[in-house]
Amino acid sequence: MTVKMSWCPTYRSSKFRNVYGKVASREHCFDSVPITKNVHDSHFCAVNAKYIAVVTESSGGGAFIVIPITQCGRLDSHTPKVCGHQGNVLDIKWNPFCDNIIASCSEDTSVRVWEIPEGGLRRNMNTALLELYGHSRRVGLIEWHPTSSGILFSAGYDYKILIWHLELGEPVKMIDCHTDVVLSMSFNTDGSLLATSCKDRKLRVIEPRSGRVLQHANCKNHRVNRVLFLGNMKRLLTTGFSRWNTRQIALWDQEDLSMPMVEEDIDGLSGLLFPFYDADTHMLYLAGKGDGNIRYFEVTTEKPYLQYLMEFRSPAPQKGLGVMPKHGLDVGACEVFRFYKLIPLKGLIEPISMIVPRRSDTYQEDIYPMTAGTEPALSAAQWLSGIDRDPVLMSLKEGYIRPKQLVFKTPVKKESMVVNGLELLNDAPPTTENQMLQMFFKQQEELRRLKEELASKNIRIRQLELELNNLKNVSPNGV
Repeated sequence: MTVKMSWCPTYRSSKFRNVYGKVASREHCFDSVPITKNVHDSHFCAVNAKYIAVVTESSGGGAFIVIPITQCGRLDSHTPKVCGHQGNVLDIKWNPFCDNIIASCSEDTSVRVWEIPEGGLRRNMNTALLELYGHSRRVGLIEWHPTSSGILFSAGYDYKILIWHLELGEPVKMIDCHTDVVLSMSFNTDGSLLATSCKDRKLRVIEPRSGRVLQHANCKNHRVNRVLFLGNMKRLLTTGFSRWNTRQIALWDQEDLSMPMVEEDIDGLSGLLFPFYDADTHMLYLAGKGDGNIRYFEVTTEKPYLQYLMEFRSPAPQKGLGVMPKHGLDVGACEVFRFYKLIPLKGLIEPISMIVPRRSDTYQEDIYPMTAGTEPALSAAQWLSGIDRDPVLMSLKEGYIRPKQLVFKTPVKKESMVVNGLELLNDAPPTTENQMLQMFFKQQEELRRLKEELASKNIRIRQLELELNNLKNVSPNGV
């Protein structure tokens, strides 16, 4: 039976009941950022301990900018961009194990992996480390595997989820159990399960290596939009809309999706609810797209399961939110979560820190347990062979010190030669569909470049002809 949550919560002792949101001062915000006007349901923002990446407005294709996290203040109008996509960029995600590697997906049906130079971009970046073609329609979602290096998931509007082995540069598995567009993806802690929400109103729990659906729910009364694994609690949280179009959340048992454990209406606004979960503090954050509020709850194993704590209010509406990884937080200020809020009306990115008020200046071990670190637990080959491992944990007590820099492996690029501006591979023609798509898009890009070059030369020829005519019309005695 579904439990209805009360908005008049009973008193419960909690170390997080006084958590508050603190907005950064204006000089610590990122100003004059040309945030994209795209209406796709994405955050358009990705954050790690070194950089913040934001999808931006761009002519002639999709682009995003990468800003060093310490470079606050007004953004230069000539800031370099990552601009290799031929269509709008729909999603971006940083590699959790390598701070300089970022993946992007686009309306041009491609997924691309980029390596950002140390210190940030100094000029526009057009060439990706990897270009991955396998979807037949635009790609709306990407997710890195949480414990394995070199495994990337992508979901397209062709209703397919592809698993990419980046050391090979090819898809190794296609999940095709969906009958409509995949709206969101979420992994459990060790990456052995994948939860998806779909436009066909079904919630699914999938074994990703085999593509087998372990559990599914037909959400007739609760239109699921976003789904989230709640750490190791064997719970799923979904956000969506009720049959009366009110925003709604639901809590599910991952081993029994026959009906939700808790279902509650939030409000009557129409914007999407983005859920965020902190497995270390068991806190859940709900942020509405188009409004400025962030509600937060504590998740427990006993009824009522979700304990409402407080609400951060702001008049500025948010388009999307980036989240700083745990090792990038300020533990000295008792910061347990940090959002980067996109405010397109002001061209502003505003950091919001969630802080636990403490009087002591010493390290607070009770709010900073061992957390998922920056080392992969598995290689791509190990995960594909069927091995599952929990994340490699790290302590935040002595501050964040990376033990070693992960080397990101990619396939060796084939030698090529250039003939009259056209790049030709020295070996045999493409044999797989993926290689044919790569060749097709390269040829399309080369044709576009040649047409632009031809048009500019035609204009130059007309200018020279006019100058020649003017010279002929000038009299010999003219000045």
